[in-house]
Formats: sequence, structure tokens, C-alpha cells
Amino acid sequence: MTPANRRIALAARPRGLPVPSDFALVAEPVPVPGAGQFLVAHEVLGLAPAARLRMSDEAGSYAAPLQIGDTVYGQAVGRVVASRHPDFREGEWVMTMAGGWQDYSVTDGTKVWKIDPALAPPAVWLGALGVSGMTAWIGLREIGRPRAGETVVVSAASGAVGSCAAQFAQAWECRVIGIAGGTDKCRYAVDSLGLAACVDYRAPDFAEQLRAACPQGVDVYFENVGGAVRETVWPLLNQGGRVVVCGLISEYNRQGAPEPGPAWSDVLAKRLCVQGFILSDRVHRQAEFVAEAGELYRRGRLRFREDASFGLEQAPAAFIAMLQGRNLGKSVVHLTEPRKT
Repeated sequence: MTPANRRIALAARPRGLPVPSDFALVAEPVPVPGAGQFLVAHEVLGLAPAARLRMSDEAGSYAAPLQIGDTVYGQAVGRVVASRHPDFREGEWVMTMAGGWQDYSVTDGTKVWKIDPALAPPAVWLGALGVSGMTAWIGLREIGRPRAGETVVVSAASGAVGSCAAQFAQAWECRVIGIAGGTDKCRYAVDSLGLAACVDYRAPDFAEQLRAACPQGVDVYFENVGGAVRETVWPLLNQGGRVVVCGLISEYNRQGAPEPGPAWSDVLAKRLCVQGFILSDRVHRQAEFVAEAGELYRRGRLRFREDASFGLEQAPAAFIAMLQGRNLGKSVVHLTEPRKT
């Protein structure tokens, strides 16, 4: 039987939180690579909140919106199974930043990394050693610029990017305070990741707990959430503080007027640096990132936790759960049985 390429297509534009009917499972022939291209058989998909932004057609996003019928955006790890590209051979393992929610993808090698499964399992190359880890690393290295002894606060600290940002800051000898939703996530951040403290943003005394955890104020805030969490961190920022705007997951499903935000007069009074960034602008630093992150991973100082689902058809449900904050770690979907390590 000729293999088919199953893919998850955008069936409707979500209004607020996506629902299962916004997605459709489609089966088509496996694509054939042309000159200068190669075919990747996906084994693990990485889910990311950024896909939600591409499902809307509102102006102002950093990425072009998906069209109805397009394959949902996402990273994938897999093996090259057919190649007409001089730099990629059959059998090589790769991570493609835009492989999408599907069994196969054809690419010309743009934003594709070769990976080493002997260093870490495939799913890790979507998380700590992949897009999530590099996003954290770039944000801190280029914008946060934490110095030893400074206080770094990371929102969504148990998530894919946040957990990496927290661990990098610790490796650079900072005092790291996490923010997460629920006691289990906060316990994981402290007990497994080694954070100095983690504050539950759902707690009625969240602001008081965060202030107590940061007696010297906040030097770097790694922003993954936005909304009320950002508003709570804002008054704790020290003079010369840096805010790394990585994500705003609390606002992605918002409908209607935006929530009120912090007073931007503080940007002037406190000489703050507030900067957003997109990883795709920094892929040229991937080798530098893997060199540092890979060594931390080998030494057990960069830990990875996956929140795994199995089967392509489970991708929409796992994605919706992630947007609701019901994941712990990097949300991935295995299309084949996980490799034993």
C-alpha cells in the first residue's frame, strides 16, 4: 500500500480558545522532493503557543497567518528518507522549524538543523536543545544579559521555554524566581529545576508572595505570559531592569479590548530595557547555542521534561490543553513509538 501523508489542517479560525472543530485530519499522497530538496519523515512534533498567533488573521502579528486548509505550523524532528539536496543524506536526523503537524514534509533546508540523537533523544531537540531552549538562550543572552548575583524572574517557569530560561540563568549564577500556575508546577520548578522559589500566580496573595521572594527587586524579567502576571512583576523591577518579551500566552485567545497594562512611565523613570524578539531572526547562532546548551545537558544542569501525547490525531487536543496551561514541560506528539535511550 502506498503510504499517505496525514496532516492536521486549519479548518476554521478560532474565536478565543481553539476547539476541536477548528482542525481537520487530512490524508494526501506523500510529497516528492524536487531538485535541492529532501523529504523528512517526522517522528516527534513540537507544539508551541506561537501556532495560535498564526491561526488568526488579525493585522500586526510577526508571522503571516495560516490560510484555511493549511497545515498547522509547528516544529518536527525526523529522519531524511529521500534527498536531492547535496548537504542532507538519507538516514540523517534533523529538526525542521516549519515541518508542521504532519507525517512528512519537504524542505530545501531553510531553518533545518541536523541533530545528534546520540547526545539526546529526538524530543529533547524540540525542547531543551531545540527551539524552546534556543529561544530562552537568545532572549537572555541578547536582551536579559543577566549578571551573577542578579535576580531573574521567569513566568511560565515550568513550561518549555520558561524552564530553560530559568536553568540558563541559574547556570550563570543568578538567583532565579519562577512563576507558574498551581502547586504541582511550582513544586517541580523548585524540587526538580532547583529554583530559589516559585510563586503560584493563582494564589490570592500572589503579589505579596512575589514581593517577599524578591527582597532585592527584579533585575531581569523573562516574560512568557503577559496580562496580570506582568502587571504584578512590573513594580518590582529595579533601575536598569531588563524585560525579555518572549511570549504573551495569556493574551493569545483574548477577544475584545486588550487588558490594561502597567504604567509605561516606569520605562523612563527606571531606565528599563523592554525588548521583544523572534527566534527565526537568530538562527545563525544555533551552533553556538548547542555548544553551550549541549554541555549543560551532558552535565545534568539543563533538564528536559516532555508532556507527551501519541498519534497525530491527538495534536489538536494537546495543543488546546497547552493553551489552557494543562501541560507540564514541552508539549510534544510522538508519531512513532519513543526511541529507547
